[in-house]
Amino acid sequence: MEILNVSYDPTRELYRQFNAAFAEHWKATTGQTVRVQQSHGGSAAQARAVIDGLEADVVTLALSADVDAIADHAGLLPAAWRERLPHRSAPYSSTLAFLVRRGNPKGIRTWSDLARADVQVITPNPKTSGVARWNYLSLWGFALRQELGPEVVKKLKDAAQAEAVAAAQEKARAFTAAVFANVPVLDSGARGATNTFIQRQMGDVLITWENEALLGSRDLDAAGVQIVVPPLAIRTEPVVAVVDRNVDRRGTRAVAQAYLEYLYSPTGQELAARHYYRPVDADVARRYARQFPALELFTIDEMFGGWAQANRDHFDDGASFDRIYRPR
Repeated sequence: MEILNVSYDPTRELYRQFNAAFAEHWKATTGQTVRVQQSHGGSAAQARAVIDGLEADVVTLALSADVDAIADHAGLLPAAWRERLPHRSAPYSSTLAFLVRRGNPKGIRTWSDLARADVQVITPNPKTSGVARWNYLSLWGFALRQELGPEVVKKLKDAAQAEAVAAAQEKARAFTAAVFANVPVLDSGARGATNTFIQRQMGDVLITWENEALLGSRDLDAAGVQIVVPPLAIRTEPVVAVVDRNVDRRGTRAVAQAYLEYLYSPTGQELAARHYYRPVDADVARRYARQFPALELFTIDEMFGGWAQANRDHFDDGASFDRIYRPR
């Protein structure tokens, strides 16, 4: 038996080990042999591939909006797919970090440094990459937090603060535009942006997944780069789902469901933590707490009203990203 997991860029190492562990578990539990095939790329591009006919049994993507697109545009799974697994189908989380050149010659510490005229920023394309959308919203959310203070979430929902919120949104737009004016090239996914920064030696700072940066931390010195963790960032929640119409056609529903459920098992959570994803299991999270920097995290629901609203405001055709970004 064979199933296909369509995933996003930085999960290669995690799922290489997880697939082997699950195959062993499935064999011991059922006596059946299962082989898990992988597909990786920018999260939005992967969602489009599934919509266009790539026969994923499961998807493990960077943001829930990409799975929503599969449900909305292709009807391959129900709209309420997030309610079918614990933690709203997010078995682990992450956040964002910076990679900078060794010694941090530009003195980059937080998001405001990325708007400086002397800083060149590497980030993927929000039209095709999940991490790029998180990056973009972190910039915007940081600016809102700077303008509205610690009670930013409360103020965003307070009609009496409408004038202050409107002014803060305009400041956030201008700040995000200033950062993207410092972006020389937009790769399609996270791994491509990492290659641009490390292999092609472009840019002063790369915005990337925290887990991606920590996973490669032992190799960073050799690559001439180092990690900087900003004190404020967005909580990123990659999500997972069974693709109903595909598994029913292929007769793989039972193994596909078990595959995703195994991500929540002690073994799955341990493997997630070893690959620097923040586990949802409290016991595993406590054991690995020291490897994750402490920082202030905000969520997409708090700052942007969820992915559907964020996409309408920022990433749909003609929305804020299209208005502020001008390719060089």
